[in-house]
Amino acid sequence: MEVSIKLTGVNKIYRTESVETQALENVNLEVGRGEFLSVMGPSGCGKSTLLNIMGLLDVPTSGTIELCGERIDSHLSDNRLATLRNRSLGFVFQSFHLIGGLSVLDNVQIPLIYRGVGRSERIRRAKEVIERVGLSHRMKHMPSQLSGGQCQRVAIARAVIGNPEIILADEPTGNLDSHMGADIMDLLHRLNEEDRRTIVMVTHNEQQARETDRIVKFLDGRQIS
Repeated sequence: MEVSIKLTGVNKIYRTESVETQALENVNLEVGRGEFLSVMGPSGCGKSTLLNIMGLLDVPTSGTIELCGERIDSHLSDNRLATLRNRSLGFVFQSFHLIGGLSVLDNVQIPLIYRGVGRSERIRRAKEVIERVGLSHRMKHMPSQLSGGQCQRVAIARAVIGNPEIILADEPTGNLDSHMGADIMDLLHRLNEEDRRTIVMVTHNEQQARETDRIVKFLDGRQIS
């Protein structure tokens, strides 16, 4: 099995002058290429910390990470980490993180701007992914003019425009009603099945989790299943 993400002996400890908190304890986890994995557990169990470490937004206190076959060493520069995030990872957040002063078309282009892609190519590719998520008629709209489900579709378009192997989704339906949430799950399943993108999704929704390939559960920073 080809592996997209591999965590070996990962620990994460947050320290202050008076308190030490173990957010993750000895996590050993492999996510296969093209797998749709759900991560579940109560609030504060380490799910978001796990996603941040997978997404190279945080570093483990100890243990190793491999991403798309590359070992992520502690000596990697911030620029190299930013390049890996931009090329290998797409992020989808519960609160969308769209820029309010930019149109749908401009929001979706942002990852390609960081790659130095020319304007005409950026626009062409942005229009393609916006059409794929069903929002061609909303390209010139601002986020404030969209529903929550439409905002999440824009966020997903932005996540996939750079053709990443991995999508990390943190409660992608958490701010949506059941109908909009089902639409977003349908879109994620299409990206997984048609493009063979690896998806790791943190969720509290058991029904949605059961629709994915595998569920990993966490409690108090430990992987329990």
